[in-house]
Amino acid sequence: MIKQLSKAARRFKAQLPYLPMAFGLVYRAAGGLTVAWLGLLLVQGLLPVAMVYLTKVLVDGIAQVIKDSVGLQGLVSLAPAAAAMVCVLVAIEVFQSISRWLRTAQSERVQDSVHELIHGQAMSLDMSFYDNPDYYDQLHRARVDALSRPTALMENAGTLLQSFITLVAMAGVLLTFGIWIPVLLALSTIPALVVVIRHTMRFHLWRMRNTTAIRKTNYYDMMLTSREAAAEMRLFHLGTHFRGLFKDLRTRLRRERVALARNEAVATAVAALIGLATMAGALAWMGLQASRGLLSLGDMALFVQAFFQGQRMMRSLLGSAGEIYRNIMFLENLFEFLELKPKITEASDPPPHPGIQKEIRLQNVTFCYPGSDRPALKNFNLSIPAGKITALVGENGAGKTTLIRLLCRFYDPEGGHVMIDNRDIRTLSTESLRRRTTVLFQEPVRYHDTVFNNIAFGDIDSRPDAMQRELKPQQGPRAPMLPFHACRTPILRSWVSGLAARN
Repeated sequence: MIKQLSKAARRFKAQLPYLPMAFGLVYRAAGGLTVAWLGLLLVQGLLPVAMVYLTKVLVDGIAQVIKDSVGLQGLVSLAPAAAAMVCVLVAIEVFQSISRWLRTAQSERVQDSVHELIHGQAMSLDMSFYDNPDYYDQLHRARVDALSRPTALMENAGTLLQSFITLVAMAGVLLTFGIWIPVLLALSTIPALVVVIRHTMRFHLWRMRNTTAIRKTNYYDMMLTSREAAAEMRLFHLGTHFRGLFKDLRTRLRRERVALARNEAVATAVAALIGLATMAGALAWMGLQASRGLLSLGDMALFVQAFFQGQRMMRSLLGSAGEIYRNIMFLENLFEFLELKPKITEASDPPPHPGIQKEIRLQNVTFCYPGSDRPALKNFNLSIPAGKITALVGENGAGKTTLIRLLCRFYDPEGGHVMIDNRDIRTLSTESLRRRTTVLFQEPVRYHDTVFNNIAFGDIDSRPDAMQRELKPQQGPRAPMLPFHACRTPILRSWVSGLAARN
């Protein structure tokens, strides 16, 4: 047990810098909502203590009324305490509803902010990242596993704060019965702490180990349900094969996940029984004191509620601490993804693309794809004169597509230069270079949009106003949708420019 706690402490210390980063991310996305939510948590943390105290006052008052036989007049004297309890109960319900609303609004803003960060980072990284399977694992963990973690972290931190406030107040109440009572309360939760830490570490390691497997299940599901693969699934009888792959992988993942949950449930039950045994011992001691006339009925009610609430708050606190620990481990994936740096870098103050006056020239270009030792191009030389149509013909794998990617500066050559009019394209603005380049790729993207937009996407910067008009709801006949069979070519692009001009 000590070894596990020590290992968890070292891991938490290494990941601790991500905690303020996550809080900063949440505050930048939803600062005002976060402040209001934290204020509510402070109030909600004190309301249970008020309930416990008012319970003691009412129980003692009712017992005194019964003892003195004062009837209705005595009950009227308890009206202020009863009204106060009603107000506390109403406040608890109202504040919980407001808190849920604030959490939802906060969560939506934070998720949008995290989406924006992930999208911006994905668009800033080079094509070389997409050649690395590890990058897809990082992207999956950032998009799926870590997307909601900042909000969850704030919610867990808020619950922990609320539980801590309530627990401190309850400990103050229990101190009136003896200093050993709060100590006993803390000791009774140590088994639950071990369970939380152990399960959190196991689940995180399982999730990290199976990231690729989870991505594969998503891929198999897509192949079985998407339109793009539907024809080949049926023609080549691949449905049974992919269904088998999906089923086998999901069966393994399900068994492992259920086994983790089963082990956690057993350990949690044992820890809860230890806590209940501790509470039973404390109640037995309190019953003995009450039988000797040392405690009133209200004191007994106060102790039972305070001890029970204290145990509940301790479990809540430990659960929140475990969730914080888990969320920080997953947030590590998000921040590691956001810290990736593109390999294609801009020169300082690069000039825009000047246009081609003489030629495009590849001079002794050598290039290998990431993870490969075989050069796609080696000491390659080529001159393409301006204003001429040039055809590149060769076998598959000869380097034709690689050449296009180098001209678009999706990659930089490992050796040699790609020149435009005796100027290396690495010295030019990459944005202006790509804006002056049109490519019809072997597998063009079919955008699930109108025919107009599928064509206009090839030159969206030239007439963004036309795109905006087309995207708005229109009166009259609707523009035809072209979700699966669109294409973009320079000819069609010139056609849409003319169409936009007429509009």
